Amino acid sequence: MKQKFTVLLDLDGTLVDTAPDLMLAHNHVMKKFGYPTKSLHELKNLVGQGAGVMIGRSIWSQAKKELASLNEKIKNEMTDEFISFYGKNILNESKLVNGVKDFLNWCKEKNISMAVCTNKTEHLAIDLLKKIGIYDYFEYVAGYNTFEYCKPDPRHLTTVIEILDGVKNKSIMIGDSESDANSAKAAGIPMILLEDGYTEKNIDEIHHNHLVKDFVGIEKIISEYL
Repeated sequence: MKQKFTVLLDLDGTLVDTAPDLMLAHNHVMKKFGYPTKSLHELKNLVGQGAGVMIGRSIWSQAKKELASLNEKIKNEMTDEFISFYGKNILNESKLVNGVKDFLNWCKEKNISMAVCTNKTEHLAIDLLKKIGIYDYFEYVAGYNTFEYCKPDPRHLTTVIEILDGVKNKSIMIGDSESDANSAKAAGIPMILLEDGYTEKNIDEIHHNHLVKDFVGIEKIISEYL
């Protein structure tokens, strides 16, 4: 039996442009706890490693200015508030990245296995995928808290490949940030990088084998590996 090909995909900034709704939730939390809000551009530089890391990075500069240590209890309270608010407002302005639906349909036609590997909390990732209408395309969704590790740990990817009965040499990662790229590089699988991702890094600072603007035409790249 021929081994199926596996495509792993990030969620925020890759499959879905979630920045507007993430910004709404982030700024709600910042206002409630008395910290400065962020612009859409600033927020994109914070997303990618989970809600807790995003909140921590957002308030760290202010904490340094106040010459105070970051209070873990407050950060956890802010993270819980973020997850709660965001969960209730997860699909106000978020939208699929251009070409996603056509690409997912093409993968289905080619009998390619697909899974989401995201640093978004698992239940939020599943909820968003369902509400935006693409959940049924995926055989597995691995979030920030699915395993004891997450991106950039390569096991976030390799464990999912194993769950899908795939193999590394017939797999590829599609993402938009250094967390995606570093996990793919460490796992030893090719990386397709989307431009203008949720990251503060420049493109030339992020590992990738292929660079794309959106999902239009990614089928040609995948076909090279089938």
